[in-house]
Amino acid sequence: MSQVIHLTTGAFEKVATLGQLVLIDFWAPWCGPCRMQGPILDEVAKASGDKAVIAKVNVDEEPQLASQFGVQSIPTLVILKAGQIQQRLVGVQQAQVLIAALQKAGA
Repeated sequence: MSQVIHLTTGAFEKVATLGQLVLIDFWAPWCGPCRMQGPILDEVAKASGDKAVIAKVNVDEEPQLASQFGVQSIPTLVILKAGQIQQRLVGVQQAQVLIAALQKAGA
């Protein structure tokens, strides 16, 4: 996939259990740093191609998912592999940092 998808609780299990890496950005529209992270995720999605799924979860619309991952501040980015957390990053992350984290996790 080369674009960022918006993930809901209903679709989470399907995406989380894919054989691919999944990078999830927990965000909210009112969060300034989260809005800065958006275009960076688009860049990461293009760079990673089909090696990873890049997804966003709106914490206001999906509080159960945010709670499940222990999100206390946003943006929080989580890299999953086979449903297991590989890495957690808090705050705005540059594209190079995210691409390197995905590569380290196996992308």
